Amino acid sequence: MKKIFFAFVFTAFAFSSQAQDTAKSSKNDLPPLILKDMNGKEVDLQALGKQGRPVILSFWATWCSPCKKEMENINLVIDDWRKQYNVNMVAISIDDARNSMKVKPFIDGKKWDYTVLLDVNQDLQRALNVPNVPYMILVDKKGHIAYRHIGYTEGDESVLEAKLAEIAKSK
Repeated sequence: MKKIFFAFVFTAFAFSSQAQDTAKSSKNDLPPLILKDMNGKEVDLQALGKQGRPVILSFWATWCSPCKKEMENINLVIDDWRKQYNVNMVAISIDDARNSMKVKPFIDGKKWDYTVLLDVNQDLQRALNVPNVPYMILVDKKGHIAYRHIGYTEGDESVLEAKLAEIAKSK
């Protein structure tokens, strides 16, 4: 009887450990979702993260003042970051279906040179457990989430650049 009990406990422990490892690895990867850009073109999130270069995912909304300030300040340095770290900047609008029509004119008016994806149903936001905007995710060269940051305070781009430098050094 003891042997059966220990066999059961060992098996249960093994399965629970395996489940935790699986959850851990999937939590650090981009989910298998397709979003559309402002022109209606579909973009595969996992493929985006596996292009062999870092990707900044910036969750924002047209109604969010700190989001716009963060995007404005990143716009000032993004060209340098592209040259220095080969980074891809992707802005993910969480504006709902009613407000998503404002995104393209807003971006065109700002002349931000970012890929902009629309998450009108907040599928990606839920999949990545993004609690609120602004929210920044840095994906490494292998497609794994390396850094997350919620909110925005002037100078946060310096912290982001330090994380980019770390990723650039890694193989």
